[in-house]
Amino acid sequence: MMNRVTTHTQVRTAQANLQANLARMAELQERATSLKAIDRPSDDPARTADSLAVRAEQRALTQYMSNADNANGWLTTADTALSEVTNLLNQVRDVTVQGANEGALTPTAREGLAASLDGLNESLLAQANARHLGRSVFAGNSDAGVAFTPGFTFTGTPTASVDRRIGADTTVKVDADGAAVFGEGTDSVFALIATIAADLRSGGPNVNAHLAALDLRMKTVLTARTDVGVRQAQIQKAGDTLVQHKGNLEAQRAGIEDVDLAQAILDLKVQEVTYQAALSVTARVLQPTLMDFLR
Repeated sequence: MMNRVTTHTQVRTAQANLQANLARMAELQERATSLKAIDRPSDDPARTADSLAVRAEQRALTQYMSNADNANGWLTTADTALSEVTNLLNQVRDVTVQGANEGALTPTAREGLAASLDGLNESLLAQANARHLGRSVFAGNSDAGVAFTPGFTFTGTPTASVDRRIGADTTVKVDADGAAVFGEGTDSVFALIATIAADLRSGGPNVNAHLAALDLRMKTVLTARTDVGVRQAQIQKAGDTLVQHKGNLEAQRAGIEDVDLAQAILDLKVQEVTYQAALSVTARVLQPTLMDFLR
């Protein structure tokens, strides 16, 4: 059975084809203008889901990078403080060795050495209370503001460390245990230095006896600084990895969401030619009839 094709049928078919070509050209024009492959979720639900997943990973990565920067700040502050502590303890040891020459020191000289130790002890206490962004780097999660009071009392909680998450499964401790590094109360390095100064003033036992305890404290500080350095190197390596991963994620996001400008313009030009050809063909096929003039 043969279907009957009328002029009206041809007109409707031609209009539908032209409208489809025009809609496609409008879509390509919008894409070339925005350079986005997805303007709304309904354009491509599958790619939209991929885009949302990549963007979620990018947000998490941004937070990890921020955490790594913060962690590096904490560890840099701790390393700087421990470096200065090492210098101060070396000076304390030099003064102690000088004070060991009992026969060659006058009371005035001994008082001068003791005063020097007092000043070094104050500087040491200041380094033990070093802070980063208002937080003590040697007091754990304590909010006391200082790790040690002037009476050499430790205000932190040794078992409550400050951690930063720098990956989905990676956290790094960013503080140092002040109690382990400096000691507490009468067992602290501050009390040791104060005892050496008091012995110098009183002319008591040979201060040379304190050198072993002082060397042990210096070794403890050196170990703590090494530990801080290891964690800082881990942070820096993680930071480099995060930066590289950030670039990979951005390339992945662009591959899903963005449109190549040259390709978008080429597609638009091809569609314009197709539309113009459709108009030309339609004009040739649908010739005016007597009914068009009678209307």
